[in-house]
Amino acid sequence: MGTYRLLKTMTAVATSCAILFANTVASKAETTRERVLREGKIVIGISNGAPWGFRDKNGEPAGFHPELIRAAFESLGVSKVEIVVTEFGALIPALTAQRFDAIAAGLYITPERCALVAFSDPDLKLADAALVAQGNPKTIHSYAQIAANPEIMFGVGRGSTTAKNAAAAGVQDERMLLFPDIQSNVSALLTGRIDIAAFSAPTVARILSDENIRGIERALPFQGLEENGQERFGYSAIAFRKEDGDLRDLYNSRLKALKRDGTVARIMAKNGFSDQEKAPDLTGDQVCAGQG
Repeated sequence: MGTYRLLKTMTAVATSCAILFANTVASKAETTRERVLREGKIVIGISNGAPWGFRDKNGEPAGFHPELIRAAFESLGVSKVEIVVTEFGALIPALTAQRFDAIAAGLYITPERCALVAFSDPDLKLADAALVAQGNPKTIHSYAQIAANPEIMFGVGRGSTTAKNAAAAGVQDERMLLFPDIQSNVSALLTGRIDIAAFSAPTVARILSDENIRGIERALPFQGLEENGQERFGYSAIAFRKEDGDLRDLYNSRLKALKRDGTVARIMAKNGFSDQEKAPDLTGDQVCAGQG
């Protein structure tokens, strides 16, 4: 009987130790930041769309946000950037499900998304942009000019935000040619049916990156819709899981350095963005709070 009691006591002690060990391990579980730095690898989610994030001809991650991620982390020993391609609308659910470590796909900071993810500091300020024939023969630089000059023919996507912004800025319906897609709008500009075509800034960057399209250029500068004396715009950023705020903060510290040394400006230019898209000195939390 004594032996039985001894064995029972030893079993109880072993069980207690195992539980204590498990709790200790759980309390020291590796964070995403620690894993990324240990492995030298970060996995990003993209929607495979230029100029934001896509696979290049060799299958490697390319585009504005993957290049920012690579530049930010390479000095920390994180030399490998892996990609997971997901439909744009599924990016946030997939991030939450831990399919990847961050979203690098041109996600705009919005109140709804701020409730779901931890945004980095903004990397671009994005408003409407426009394409014109090479040399901008009619010297068009704003919706206000289009509205004031009946000789300017204007093309825009049917039902697009840019169409709504142009109408709100005073461009009359009869002066707008509405197109069902980007291709037909660009074709009308190339053939002279219209003098100017408006899109979002990223779409303009994507169009101009096509080596097969020649004879058009971006209208710079270009003033879109103004509200209370300011142009309507949005901000893009990298998104992380809410619980990975330390990884987001690490990225932010590197992003600040890349802005100072001109790396962000070079990546912007490479991917078709202009100085008009330079983000102000704001944090992601400030934008989420409605500041800026």
